[in-house]
Amino acid sequence: MRVVMFGFQTWGHRTLQALLDSEHEVALVVTHPKSDHAYERIWDDSVADLAAKHDVPVLLRTRPGDEELAAALRDAAPDIIVANNWRTWLPPSIFDLPPHGTLNVHDSLLPAYAGFSPLIWALINGEEQVGVTAHRMNAELDAGDIVLQRAVPVGPHDTATDLFHKTVALIGPIVRDALGLIASGRAEWVPQDRSKARFFHKRSIEDGRIDWTWPAEDLERLVRAQSDPYPSAFTYHRGERIGIVSAAVSEACYGGTPGRIFIREGDGVVVVSGADARTGRRRGLVVRRLRTEDGAEHAATDYFRVMGGYLTARP
Repeated sequence: MRVVMFGFQTWGHRTLQALLDSEHEVALVVTHPKSDHAYERIWDDSVADLAAKHDVPVLLRTRPGDEELAAALRDAAPDIIVANNWRTWLPPSIFDLPPHGTLNVHDSLLPAYAGFSPLIWALINGEEQVGVTAHRMNAELDAGDIVLQRAVPVGPHDTATDLFHKTVALIGPIVRDALGLIASGRAEWVPQDRSKARFFHKRSIEDGRIDWTWPAEDLERLVRAQSDPYPSAFTYHRGERIGIVSAAVSEACYGGTPGRIFIREGDGVVVVSGADARTGRRRGLVVRRLRTEDGAEHAATDYFRVMGGYLTARP
């Protein structure tokens, strides 16, 4: 089949590589310009560079809809469009253009975690598995019929970076297998149960701000979800912003006021956590390692030499 690819960052790069390695012909690639957004500078393998390396025509667009792009798509005459990590809405004039429509590849197990940053949100929420879905694009966000899904387990110590590597490895196989089913006429399209759909917005720096009224279990997952190279989950100590690099849930229960720097436990320092921490029935968050604004990393036991005081959401 003749394929047009819409995509961006490493997800788009892996999709394009899978198409280039397949029996299908890539007629055109459409990708976004480089971005200054904190989360779009991560996993930023260039789709445009890979296409150019293989002499595939490339168009850079922030949003679709102009006549030059429409003409290029008509000239490319694709049998199918494949999209992965295209960051803006595609109109029906594009996604319905090819005979086989548009296959969207999304890094969640739809209908859950539609929208943006699904791996980070899934980890924060304690999901037991994550995955990749190949589905037919329609006018609703990540809502079309599913042709293939693949899942991987979330380990108890997995970070968002670990989950990225687990799921990005699924992109090549799922793209090749989905196109094989479509090209052979063997594809079975399964409608999504829209009553189970959950939509999530794009992450920003604000979403890494620690709220000490969260239970320690949730905060520990937030720290793992904001692992390097993502911007760390952060809090403030005596007016200085610090990023929490490594943390765990305490073994003992600790009572008091959320955010209180309480006591050493193991290789870290316990911070009181949870909206009902006053009851003394909650675990605390054991902060193990942190990063100061100058970029220096410290063991929490070295940084918090004296117990007492508070970590706060704002200076």
